[in-house]
Amino acid sequence: MQFTRSYDKWLAYGQSKTANALFAVQLDEFGVRDGVRVFSVHPGKIATPLLRHMTHAEKMAAGWIDEHGTLVDPTFKTPAQGAATQVWAATSPHLAGLGGLYCEDCDVALVSTGDADSGVRQHAIDPEQDERLWKLSTELTGVDAFA
Repeated sequence: MQFTRSYDKWLAYGQSKTANALFAVQLDEFGVRDGVRVFSVHPGKIATPLLRHMTHAEKMAAGWIDEHGTLVDPTFKTPAQGAATQVWAATSPHLAGLGGLYCEDCDVALVSTGDADSGVRQHAIDPEQDERLWKLSTELTGVDAFA
């Protein structure tokens, strides 16, 4: 979990996104009794300054840019488009009474199978895994706000 033996940035990125989804599921379970609902949100691929940590060659190999550095991947969103799902999740009457869901493209994500670029993987919403992550988080931080 802490990548003490080796580090792979894409594995770490995926692990962090899975942890966000699992954390939302567990936090929603704690908050529902007080009327607080929690969602995890996937904004999509956005050309932000975070890309500065990738080489030109890596971005070209991913098919995101051309040899001149021009963005050519049409699936990238603007920051405003990426924020839309967060705003939708915070305000949509369609989500009333719901929580612990993974949202993308202004909708509740479907459970993904295979290597699809959309949807949420089953392991990222697994109720046993969210409890396990919560316990590990409280052990690592020494904080459990719901103890």
